[in-house]
Amino acid sequence: MRIALVTDAWSPQRNGVVRVLTALTAALTDMGHEIGVMEPSAFRTIPCPSYPEIPLALLPKSRLWSMLDAFKPDCVHLATEGPLGWAGRAWCRHKGYPFTTAYHTKFPEYVQARTGLPLVAAYAVMRAFHGKAAATLCPSPSVYDELRQRGFSQAVEWAHGVDTATFRPQDKDFFDLPRPLFMYVGRVAVEKNLPAFLSLDLPGTKVVVGDGPARAGLMRRFPDAHFRIVNGDAELSRAFAAGDVFVFPSRTDTFGLVMLEALASGVPVAAFPVPGPLDVVGKAPVGVLSEDLAAAALAALRIAPEACRTHACGFSWHNVATQFLGQVRRVG
Repeated sequence: MRIALVTDAWSPQRNGVVRVLTALTAALTDMGHEIGVMEPSAFRTIPCPSYPEIPLALLPKSRLWSMLDAFKPDCVHLATEGPLGWAGRAWCRHKGYPFTTAYHTKFPEYVQARTGLPLVAAYAVMRAFHGKAAATLCPSPSVYDELRQRGFSQAVEWAHGVDTATFRPQDKDFFDLPRPLFMYVGRVAVEKNLPAFLSLDLPGTKVVVGDGPARAGLMRRFPDAHFRIVNGDAELSRAFAAGDVFVFPSRTDTFGLVMLEALASGVPVAAFPVPGPLDVVGKAPVGVLSEDLAAAALAALRIAPEACRTHACGFSWHNVATQFLGQVRRVG
């Protein structure tokens, strides 16, 4: 089957959406499908406001429509709600073709955090984008429930996976720092709520691995924390495995793939009891969810790495791809 994947998020961007889409594409290709990825590098771009490292396609409609016409897809999946996603939606509507979408990111909450725009207005835009989709794939039961309550009648559940070959237990010598090592890995941005982690009174060392628009400010505000950037999956996997506890302070993630990558590395999770952590950790003995994040981090030190690894191994990208194929709609 020829599947057009239209996405505003793609390599070299570093975020969970890109990791999900590249893993999904690889799994679908292994299953014999042809994936046409239509992403920003094929277009003129401008920097995303407040996220200059993310390029946004500038007026992509004409070129994207030509690319879709040439590819002749059997199915169209619009992965993001950016300029390419809207242009792909317009092509499908013009042709009378069904399409699917995905809700990878809580844009209304992120926009509110940056601009103060009321959630009701941002969700109205999201409903306009997703409302005509045959299905909107939700990465967790919690997000599915939230969207259904907000009027997204086409929402469906969709699991996520983790690359357990890349992310695995390894020697803990990647950081030469006092232990225990409490760690966050991911985008360093306002919506990740990192001050809730970095302000905790914890023994040992707090480490933040990643880049983003909030990094410089947080480095000034929390000089005792260690901020690192890694290159490539080999270094990234060693960084994950080096931690003693993975602290995930975000309250707005749709899933939180980094938690699965930490668990696959044998590292327990400490987080708030909110969507994302509730879906990845839940009641499994692989993390501690509490409104007292410091207590959760300290309690997580007692969790066995083997339990974390076993839990993560239950999340397969093959299953994710199979579920995806069950939701896409043929255009003819």
